[in-house]
This record gives sequence, structure tokens and C-alpha cells, in this order.
Amino acid sequence: MRTFDDLNLGASLRNAVDEAGFLHPTPIQLEAFSRIRSGKDIVGIAQTGTGKTIAYLLPLLKDFKFSKDNHAKIMIVVPTRELVLQVVEEAKLLSKYLTVRIKGVYGGTNINTQKYELLAGVDIVVGTPGRIMDLGLDGSIKMGGIKKLVIDEVDEMLNLGFRTQLKNLMDLLAVKRQNLMFSATLTEDVDKMIHDFFVNPEKIEVAVHGTPLDQIRQYRYEVPNYYTKANLLLHILKDEEMKKVLVFVSSKKMADRLFEKLSETYEEGVGVIHSNKSQNYRFRMVNEFAESKFRILIATDIIARGLDIKEVSHVINFDCPETTSDYMHRIGRTGRADAEGISISFFRPQEEEFLIALKELMKKELDEIEFPESVDRIEALIEEEKVVYKMKNYLPQHSLKQSKGAFHQKQSKNMKVNRAQEKRRARMTEKKKAKRKKKS
Repeated sequence: MRTFDDLNLGASLRNAVDEAGFLHPTPIQLEAFSRIRSGKDIVGIAQTGTGKTIAYLLPLLKDFKFSKDNHAKIMIVVPTRELVLQVVEEAKLLSKYLTVRIKGVYGGTNINTQKYELLAGVDIVVGTPGRIMDLGLDGSIKMGGIKKLVIDEVDEMLNLGFRTQLKNLMDLLAVKRQNLMFSATLTEDVDKMIHDFFVNPEKIEVAVHGTPLDQIRQYRYEVPNYYTKANLLLHILKDEEMKKVLVFVSSKKMADRLFEKLSETYEEGVGVIHSNKSQNYRFRMVNEFAESKFRILIATDIIARGLDIKEVSHVINFDCPETTSDYMHRIGRTGRADAEGISISFFRPQEEEFLIALKELMKKELDEIEFPESVDRIEALIEEEKVVYKMKNYLPQHSLKQSKGAFHQKQSKNMKVNRAQEKRRARMTEKKKAKRKKKS
């Protein structure tokens, strides 16, 4: 098995890698290292959980040369503020014995503070598209000085509506630069962006999207509704092997509802994270869960991509994800760094089409587990699950209610007679009669 010695990292990087506890490079790290150093534009496609962040950080840091210029030469763009913090943390970890100034920028915080920090000097800037654009437009980031651009999780950025911001951002950058793009999926939108902005890019594809990580065992239950799901979840959480559990739900409202339910049993052993929570709260939840200060974290898809939380033993899809791509990213939170993981999904009977699409994508089925007899099935539905059928109106609109259209009776104020007009009509009539008499 190959080691990081094969990459010829140099003493500074090698010591940092050893202290970080990395033993063996992943396939994407091995494939990307020399190709990125060649200076070519690169598109890296690899499954989530395979170490894409380190795959581009190592060669960038290997070739980094310190400069007295206070403006950034490397820009890394990611979709969320949580991922900004993760990339900054990993970059600082790997550059421990290098002189590299790294700064993360994102929305929701004071932009003036970030301006001052950037003006003090930065070599690598990591940020979300919107905040980078803001700082670039006012000159706090010298866009023309960027020599290497990394776009991480580009498919997610496009899904979040950052297409225009990404396009505008790349238009502001220097023409002569190296472009690096890393993602778990390669869609038509991503292909178009590559075509528009990359120069003869070299593609690195170490795993086809949809191929599940071998070390993740995938199971499913058929569960009809929320209350039954909650009972089943409480039942399976009794398993002591479920040491660090990520539970994914469909919405912020569902996250809060399930959090209240599980808190009745687990009290401080459960946390919740979604976009309505404050930034500091979200950071604290992720950090405390990563440090195993509590056992269960309920989340929306806000953290399904990018965040590397170590030793997640189980991922539970309490709600069906919106897309098969979201499913792959969710389960990718477990089974990371060659560890084994387990994913368990709850599917309602009406979500069978999703299972069919997932089977076509992965070329395999999820193993179905029989619903436990000891778990109560509850027929009651929550509001989101109730289907409201609306009867289409085939009757004319005016027959359904008192219409104010063509069939209404005129109001009295509109029934006044125009006397002048009547007199003119009477005179015209008299003239016509007189003419007829003359002719006769």
C-alpha cells in the first residue's frame, strides 16, 4: 500500500501530515498530486468522504512560495460557511510548519472586520461566493492577483443558486490562472461551466458518481408516517453500537419537531442544526458532535456536503432526500477514511420511485429490514403528511357565487339617464321624419 512518502512532500508537509494522523493517501489524493503540480486545469470527480480537500491542499502547499505581497494568490470557493471553516482548519493543519497566511470569509459576520484582516496580509483566501464577490468588488481581495482558483463542491453551489455569482467571480479573475474543480457529481450544469471557463482541463475520476463506498452498509425500512418513524427511531437507537449518529430530516420544522421528541428520552444527548439557528450555535453543535459531547445530531441537508465529522457510526435518513445525489452525500458522512459505516433509511410506500432511481444509480438495492413487531404503528398524520385534494371547478364562475361581472345589477348611481344625449337623438329623429315627408 502506498504512503505519503511516495508523494515526496518535503519535510515540513510530511511532518504536518504525520502529526495529523494521516497514514495512507486516498486514490484521489494520489491521482491529483502530480497533475495539479503540472499547472494544468483539473476537474476531480470522487465520492464524498474520499479526501478531496486534502487532494488539492497538498499540491498547492507543496508549490507555495512565500511572498511579501499582502494579497492572496490562491482562492478556494466553497458553498457554505461551515465548509469554509473546515477547509481553513485543514489548511492550517497541513501548513503548520510553513509560513502561510490563511483567511476564511463568509456572510453573516461583520464584513469590515474581514476587510481589515485581509489588508493585514493573506496568502490563501477561502470563502463563499457571495462574500468573496463583495470583498473583490471593493478591492479587499485583489482578484487580478489570484493565480490558482479552486472550486470545491461546485454542483452544490449551482444547486444553491450561485451560478451567476460564480460566473461573475471568474470574470473578475486574471485570465492566466490555474483552475481546479472538485466535486462528487458531474452534471450538465457543471459541464457547461467547465466548457466556459476551463482551458483543456484534465479529468480525474477515481469513482463514478453513484458507486457507494464499499465500507458503507445500506439498509432501509418501510415506514408509513412521522409518528411511526419516531417510534422506530427510538427503538433502533437503543443499540449501543450506534455511538455517533447523524439523523437527516427534510425541513427545519421537522428537525425541531424531532429534536423535541428525542430530547424527552435523551435530554442532553441530542443536538439539532439547520439554517434558522445562529451561526455560532451551528458551529458549536458541529464541534461538540465531532468531539462526541453528545451522541445524536439531527440535521437538514445543510451539513450533508463537505463537512468531515470523524467516526460517524450511523447515518439515518429519517426523511427521504430530494434527490439521489443528496442521498449519496448524506450517507457519505459515515464510512470515511476507510472506516466502516452504516446507513439506515426510512421510506414511505409512496416514495418507491425514489428507490427505483437509487437502484439505477448505484446498480444495487438497499437491504430491507423487516419492521419490528414491538414498535407501535400509529395511523395519525402530521400536517405536512396530509394530502389535500382540491376538486377542480368545471362550473361557470358566475354560478358559484354572486358575481360582480357581466350579470350583476347596476348600482343606482350608474342608472342616471343622460338627458342631453336623449334630446340630440330626438332632434335627429325629427329631422329624418321631415326629410321623408319632403320626398313623399
